[in-house]
Amino acid sequence: MNASEDGPDARNLARLIALSDGIFAIAMTLLVLDIHVTGDLETAGFHRMLHELLPHIGAYALSFAILAGFWRDHRRILQLAHRVEGLSLRLELAGLGAIALLPFPTTLLSEYASRPLAVALYAATVIVIDLLQLAVLHTLRRERRTSAARADGVAEARSGDRDIVMDLTVTVAVFGATVPIAFASPRAALWTWLALIPIKFALGRRAHAHRQRNAH
Repeated sequence: MNASEDGPDARNLARLIALSDGIFAIAMTLLVLDIHVTGDLETAGFHRMLHELLPHIGAYALSFAILAGFWRDHRRILQLAHRVEGLSLRLELAGLGAIALLPFPTTLLSEYASRPLAVALYAATVIVIDLLQLAVLHTLRRERRTSAARADGVAEARSGDRDIVMDLTVTVAVFGATVPIAFASPRAALWTWLALIPIKFALGRRAHAHRQRNAH
């Protein structure tokens, strides 16, 4: 979207970006509510509570990183759009609803990380968010192909599309693989999620290289 545009489509898209930023911010903030220490504890109780908080801190860090990645991809998807309406708007709102829900499976994960269903439910929620973002991108691409977009803008958007699709698809693949793994070994599923760190790093470098080439 061109920042200089001030038509109805541009204003509506700006409002949607503001709404989505607010939902992401609230979801990220809610994640920290599970991290608290009871007052007036003796030394032994204080140390025990700090130890018990470790799973909550780990779940918070995981979900914050996931939401940050989703926010980045979400912003890039909307920046490639000329307008969001109809089916793409409904999918977008469904995706924001799933984003707002993520603190709940995060709490389950922090409290019941050894329970297969808690781990699988967390992975399933991430997958649903991912698939809805991919659906929004696919719908916007289809709408863009039927619009009278400038040729250079289309070429740049297609390059950005590929980076976003790759990033979201990798997340779906990793978390999807861990759903059955969780019922065999919840701990193994949790460790499998760490595979995303080097993969996302490599994809980020690749996307940055694409943007650098397009800039020249």
